[in-house]
Amino acid sequence: MKKLSHLYFPLGLFLLGSLFSCLATAAPNITSDQSALLSLKAKITGDPHEILASNWSATSSVCDWRGVTCGSRHRRVTALNISNLGLTGTIPPQLGNLSFLMSLDMSRNNFYGELPLELIRLSRLRVLRLGINMLSGNIPSWVGSFQQLRQFSLKNNSFTGFIPPSISNMSKLETFNLQFNSLQRAIPMEIGKFKKLKQIALDFNQLSGFLPLGMFNISSLEVIALQNNSLSGSLPSSTCPRLQGLTWLDLGLNKLSGAIPPSLSECSKLQVLRLVGNNLNGVIPEGFGNLTALKGLYLSENNLHGSIPHELGRLKHLEILDMGSDSLTGSIPAQIFNISTLRELDLSSNTLSGRLPSSTGYGLINLEMLFLDWNEFDGVIPVSISNGSKLTMLDLSGNRFSGPVPNTLGNLRLLRKLYLDNNHLTTEPSSRELSFISYLTNCKYLKILVLSKNPLHGFLPKSVGNLSASMEGFYAYGCGIKGSIPDAIGNLSGLMILVLEGNHLSGPVPSTMEYLQNLQVLYLGGNQLSGSIADCICKLRRLYQIDLWQNQFRGSIPSCLSNASSLRGIDFAGNLLNSSIPGSLWNLTDLLKLYLSYNSLSGSLPYETGNLKVVILLDLSGNHLNGNIPSSLGGLQNLATLSLAQNKIQGPIPDSLSHMLSLQFLDLSNNNLSGPIPKSLETLLYLKHINLSFNGLRGEIPSSGPFENFTYESFMSNDDLCGAQRFHVPPCPSPRIHKSSQKKVFHMLGILSGIGATIIAVTTAAILLIRCRRKDGISRNSDLLPMGLPKMISYYELVQATNGYDESNLLGKGSFGSVYRGILTDGTVVAVKVFTLLAEVTSGSFDAECEVLRNLRHRNLTKVIASCSNLDFKALVFDFKSNGSLEKWLYSHNHCLDVLQRISIMMDAASALEYLHFGYTTPVVHCDLKPSNILLDESMVAHVSDFGMAKFLDEENSVRHTKTLATLGYLAPEYGLEGRVSTRVDVYSFGILLMETFSRMKPSDEMFKDDLSLKSWIEESLPNATTQVVDANLLGQQDEHFSEKLECVSMIFKLALSCCAECPRDRTNMKDVVAALQKIKRQLESFPNLSA
Repeated sequence: MKKLSHLYFPLGLFLLGSLFSCLATAAPNITSDQSALLSLKAKITGDPHEILASNWSATSSVCDWRGVTCGSRHRRVTALNISNLGLTGTIPPQLGNLSFLMSLDMSRNNFYGELPLELIRLSRLRVLRLGINMLSGNIPSWVGSFQQLRQFSLKNNSFTGFIPPSISNMSKLETFNLQFNSLQRAIPMEIGKFKKLKQIALDFNQLSGFLPLGMFNISSLEVIALQNNSLSGSLPSSTCPRLQGLTWLDLGLNKLSGAIPPSLSECSKLQVLRLVGNNLNGVIPEGFGNLTALKGLYLSENNLHGSIPHELGRLKHLEILDMGSDSLTGSIPAQIFNISTLRELDLSSNTLSGRLPSSTGYGLINLEMLFLDWNEFDGVIPVSISNGSKLTMLDLSGNRFSGPVPNTLGNLRLLRKLYLDNNHLTTEPSSRELSFISYLTNCKYLKILVLSKNPLHGFLPKSVGNLSASMEGFYAYGCGIKGSIPDAIGNLSGLMILVLEGNHLSGPVPSTMEYLQNLQVLYLGGNQLSGSIADCICKLRRLYQIDLWQNQFRGSIPSCLSNASSLRGIDFAGNLLNSSIPGSLWNLTDLLKLYLSYNSLSGSLPYETGNLKVVILLDLSGNHLNGNIPSSLGGLQNLATLSLAQNKIQGPIPDSLSHMLSLQFLDLSNNNLSGPIPKSLETLLYLKHINLSFNGLRGEIPSSGPFENFTYESFMSNDDLCGAQRFHVPPCPSPRIHKSSQKKVFHMLGILSGIGATIIAVTTAAILLIRCRRKDGISRNSDLLPMGLPKMISYYELVQATNGYDESNLLGKGSFGSVYRGILTDGTVVAVKVFTLLAEVTSGSFDAECEVLRNLRHRNLTKVIASCSNLDFKALVFDFKSNGSLEKWLYSHNHCLDVLQRISIMMDAASALEYLHFGYTTPVVHCDLKPSNILLDESMVAHVSDFGMAKFLDEENSVRHTKTLATLGYLAPEYGLEGRVSTRVDVYSFGILLMETFSRMKPSDEMFKDDLSLKSWIEESLPNATTQVVDANLLGQQDEHFSEKLECVSMIFKLALSCCAECPRDRTNMKDVVAALQKIKRQLESFPNLSA
């Protein structure tokens, strides 16, 4: 051994040298880092600021590149931050070669595709931020290999599938954010293995199942955000014992049930507790009074009962208390009115009762919004409420308040909206006028004043004209108001809605009304107004609806009314009008409803009546009209209600009435009609009511189609009708041959037999021809169906069309189902929307959507081709739009839209919304307007799609609450916070959509946080810094007419901001939006090289 020992040392040196040589050859170095980053650069297809193109160069050190940080000792890349650069591209697998990387931030860009497996090699990674991109696919299970990771964010992407249980291997994780994706299934129980987790944000996904109990044992947790999912079950009984550091708990808008556990009061550091919009029941725990750090308590839209705990009065830092739309009873504890920090108090839509304390306003010195509406409060409105000097909104409607309206309300100088309707309020006994209005003139910001359904019984004072110049809505129907309408009403130049119907007003309509140039709705019906209908009405160019029903107006209908081209509804019923209907009235081609019944109108209906192509209701009953029914009425394919009853109309019922495909109600009774009842009326599939009684009709009563459901009352008192026994008429005689005609008959038979062969041949050829044509398209019989009524299609044909709903045909997923591309047997390419039956609202959603599609017709709405429905499957088949969505064209790396294309698309979308809001029997609210729901056909014409969230609003309930929320970023404030829905929700979403389209910035971009939003960012940039917010691809300093084009874009942004006013009633309506966009488009079209 000693002889060999002298060989060990040189042998060891040789082996060590060989090892170092191998390491030097194989180990990655800064060169491999450079190669990895250059691979990333090569995958970037969009670099609007040319940051990487100009900065990441092989001739310079990697450590000097923008967004790159290197370690000071080994000079290897340790951090990469290329966030918020507007980059478009995919993540290359070579990025996994950055073996020293500890922080990777690629958020707020447009990266798409799936996460490459090679990222698993980034074993040193501590920060991974890939949020606010367009990444898709499943969250891979190998993310659990990042055992050093502290921050993990994939928020605001398009990830699907489930959360992999392997995430629990990231034992050092502190922040876990997957919000705003489309993740499903349950939250994995393994999440309870995190020991250092501080924040978990899984909100706005499609997660289901129970809350994992282990999550409530993570003592380090500070924030839990799980709202807007479909989580069910109850809250754990021991929620807080180990969550002593929890400051934020948001479980709102899920399907949680059961009682609120009292143990929640043990989360002593809790600042925000949000349980809104669940199915929670029981009482509010008294222990909540111990949550002294609480700033926001949201418990609305549950089934909570019992009283409001007086212990809540101990919450001295509380700013928002929201307990509306529950079933709370009892009175409001006096201690609540002493929480001086309160900014918003919402106790609306409960069963609370009692009187408000006389000291109500003294302690609420910071209160801005007070909602006590729709309860059972009584007594007087305390004078002290005026001490809440910061109040901007006060809603006391729907209670039993009595006594005079306090004059001291005029001290609320910041008040914007005042709702006092549906109470028992009166005026001061010593005054004949509504004297409190004179005091409200001090409220210089007042926009909405609602006094309706109170027994005010006084005169409108002249001071009504001194109300705020900002006044937009004045509502006082059913108040017993007497006297005339003051001339001073014309001073309210900003007024948009004036409602004075159902009072005792008399005298003429003041001519000063012509100064109300912003007026859109004028309701004066149900009064004793007299004189003629003043021509000043014709000067109201924005007037949308005018109701003068049941007054004492005489004379003629103003022929100048056609100048008010915005009119969609006219109601002059029940007056003393005694002229003929002016021909100019038929020029109001956008009119939806026309009530002229029960006057003394004369003359005949002209052919031009058929000009009202979009009218849905036409009621001319109870007049002295004569002549024939014009055949042009058959062209009114949207008409649902037609009443010409109790006139002197004569002649036959035109066969063309069978073309009114949407007709539901037809009343032609009490006229002088003659001839047969057209059998073609059997094709009116929606006809539910018909009255042809008291005429001179003859012949057979049709018995098929809708006539199967009609009774004899519809046809009584006619001349010579026959038909089925149920109509109480004699049977129709069978055809018989008279004896004297027998020779002629035999002679004719001989002739007929001679041509019989010819008839058979022609018939056979026709049948063959029809069969051939059926192969080319839809049967001509389908043309008899209303445009919106889908034909039925079999489940198996849809399976075949979509190749078994193969993933390769998947176009997208939404909250109500999935959309697949398909090819029908006739070769038609379609989009098939399959509704998910797991969600409890799906069935209702399907029925609502079918109803919408059955009645809505507009060139900018997606058209339904067919439907399929059985017990466990529901689907709709739409036209396939070959150019995809606006979202694709805005953010994909290989698409670009010029200015003219963008404004044309926005005009199309606005036109569709205008129709939804104003073109249907009741307004239709889309609720989820966003770029992915704007589809483009082969001509780049835009079509608004996805009515899965559409809600209907009847005229008596223009706002209602819902638990279904749309996409965050496009939500109107009142929708996102309270679930209140109206057409103004869509207007807000459209404003955001308009900003996004011309800035190419998503409202969910990560740069928008704290007080900065897309709206405020653009608002702060106008008018002098528009170039900083407009999409750089649209305009360049070198463009011809650059300044003029930039001004047009500024006008577009200003229009968008007007759509996004915080107050819903401040927002521009869609009619005005369309007009404004048309004007801007014409201006843009006057510039050459527009698309350059």
